[in-house]
Amino acid sequence: MGELSLVIGAGVIGSEVAGMLAKRGDRVSVVSRRGSGPAGVAADAADAGAMARLAEGASVIYNCVNPPYHRWPADWPPIAASVLAAAERSGAVLVTLSNLYGYGPAVSGGAVSGYDEAHPMTEATALAATGRKGRVRARVWQDALAAHQAGRVRVAEVRAADFVGPGAQSALGERVVRRVRLGKGVSVLGRADRPHTWSFTGDVAGMLVTAGSDPRAWGRAWHVPSNEPRSQRQVIDDLARAAGVGQVRVGEIPSAVLRGMGLLSPLMRELRETEYQFRDDFVMDSTAAQAAFGLKPTPWEEIIAETVRPASR
Repeated sequence: MGELSLVIGAGVIGSEVAGMLAKRGDRVSVVSRRGSGPAGVAADAADAGAMARLAEGASVIYNCVNPPYHRWPADWPPIAASVLAAAERSGAVLVTLSNLYGYGPAVSGGAVSGYDEAHPMTEATALAATGRKGRVRARVWQDALAAHQAGRVRVAEVRAADFVGPGAQSALGERVVRRVRLGKGVSVLGRADRPHTWSFTGDVAGMLVTAGSDPRAWGRAWHVPSNEPRSQRQVIDDLARAAGVGQVRVGEIPSAVLRGMGLLSPLMRELRETEYQFRDDFVMDSTAAQAAFGLKPTPWEEIIAETVRPASR
């Protein structure tokens, strides 16, 4: 049997990581609150004692946890501290799944300018988030990197853009895909025609597995290999074309409406902090990972075909 890998989180990404590891012959244990899945173990990621016990003998820990969106500031610090301590105690490599929130909005001359194709986010972009969700994600990495630099643990962070793919939870996730399959119009956050980078769930999982097994990845963050940016309207048009339903109407949710929705929904209230990601250009550069590890993003046409295909088929 291969080495033991501990995957924390049984969502779309954690499940894909576990599948990839099992396919190459690793022993895999998947931790979630419910303990779902064939290799599932029920545990709370914030429980330091439980994480330490489960990490014993593990060669790599993959932190793919995704707490409820509106609870990130409260839930992430204890989870990150617990998992980092488990990695230190066990000697396992720690690879954490993250996103682009830590960079915050691009600011030029005191005004938000967006990350355009001439000035995209790279791994060298400063972690300068001002929102509470962005700050907490930046702090998770800063604490892990400090432990790595002190020689206490080996870590890497994998940063993805908004997900696209079957079952993805994102602005263009299953809620939108279901409507497109039926030829129904959709409403999107921000502006429909701004360039935006999207990361395929399979490529996210693949980058996590690479970062866990290649020592060249340790001690820094990496962007998931992703295709050229496409606006929300372009992605929806691509999905509709693949679904064979023709073009669907794409509307924009006004900021005032989003604020009103936030009065009733914690999720919608939290989206106001990251509305800039869809109001302005939001482009990520992933050439560093592609060059270092010889990785390429899945071709866009394949991503669209897989995303729009009903799960029952």
